[in-house]
Amino acid sequence: MEWTSKEMMAVALARCIENGKTYIVGTGLPLIGGALAKNTHAPHARLLFESGIIEGDPLEVPTSVSDLRICHGASVLWPQFRYFGLETIETNRGSIAGGFLGGAEIDPYGNLNSTSIGDYWKPTTRFSGSGGANGISTYCDTFIVMKHQKRRFSEHVDYITSPGWIDGPEGRRKNGLNPDKGPRAVVTELGIMRFNENKRMYLSEYFEGVTPEQVQDNTGFDIDISKAHLAKPPSQEELSILREKVDPKGLMTR
Repeated sequence: MEWTSKEMMAVALARCIENGKTYIVGTGLPLIGGALAKNTHAPHARLLFESGIIEGDPLEVPTSVSDLRICHGASVLWPQFRYFGLETIETNRGSIAGGFLGGAEIDPYGNLNSTSIGDYWKPTTRFSGSGGANGISTYCDTFIVMKHQKRRFSEHVDYITSPGWIDGPEGRRKNGLNPDKGPRAVVTELGIMRFNENKRMYLSEYFEGVTPEQVQDNTGFDIDISKAHLAKPPSQEELSILREKVDPKGLMTR
């Protein structure tokens, strides 16, 4: 079997989802991973969208969280303010297992920047900002999707849009955040990074055709590659469902 790097990423994201638990997902690869999980090992996982749609089952791949195609098969179609109320209540209860995020820049402790590059007041590049990402990273465990480039994996981010572990094990507590919640995995086209006891990123798994040294070469800070092992490849079932049901036109994964 052969697969693309985006298909491998979608499979890796799907494997982060546990059956019966609730996750906040966005469009793009997180949506593909969520749909794949529900069609394989986690049929009772619950997917929430920031637009107020819960458990949508679109027939076609949506272009955004506001795309009406997400409404197909949904159990709830709420106005957005009700979604935010639900998110606040459920995160305080601890009943949301995690949220999926992306960003332009990430540091060794999983702090994400999706606001600006350079000085905040006179940036060289201005991005769209937080959206709901800060609320998710503040209250939930997170799973991060990134493009693996040196300029994106930076020793220091120019702006913390979404807090990770801040600067180590006590970073979140010192800043008034739940110390038990934070980033759990970073999925890129090269592999999967996780966080050690010091809350610093390390290479956990590398994908077929990639070497641990290649991951270090594309990371702008020293990353521990000594614990890395080859990731389990996609199964025939995962690939078949991904290609035939979840993303048959390959809009997100080809």
